[in-house]
Amino acid sequence: MAYILLAEDEPHIIRIMHMWLERHGHDVNDAANGALALAFLRENPVDLLITDMNMPEMDGLQLVHAVRDELKMSMPIILLSARCDQTELLQQSAGLDVNLRAKPFTPSRLVDDISRLLENHPAPAGTECAD
Repeated sequence: MAYILLAEDEPHIIRIMHMWLERHGHDVNDAANGALALAFLRENPVDLLITDMNMPEMDGLQLVHAVRDELKMSMPIILLSARCDQTELLQQSAGLDVNLRAKPFTPSRLVDDISRLLENHPAPAGTECAD
């Protein structure tokens, strides 16, 4: 269905997300921090990025800025955050075209959100996953 990059530093969340996303037909790669995710994105096109806000080396918001400003990529991005200040995070991410989701999240709802985002944002030519 889609090629997804998961930038997340919590191993248990990585395991859960891989299970749910692969169960729904997606190919998933992961990166343990924003810097590794950015390096991956420089070499590999993806259909969707899911990133945690709080990660070592480069946080999710810094990653989103790099994806949008440096790499000029327009794929859908879901920004996950356990921060209490969701309103401030919304302000900080304004204009970056991100979908903010609070942690903890329901995996089935996140998968539904991903399907909706991918339907509304067709993949660029050459990035579709082989069936």
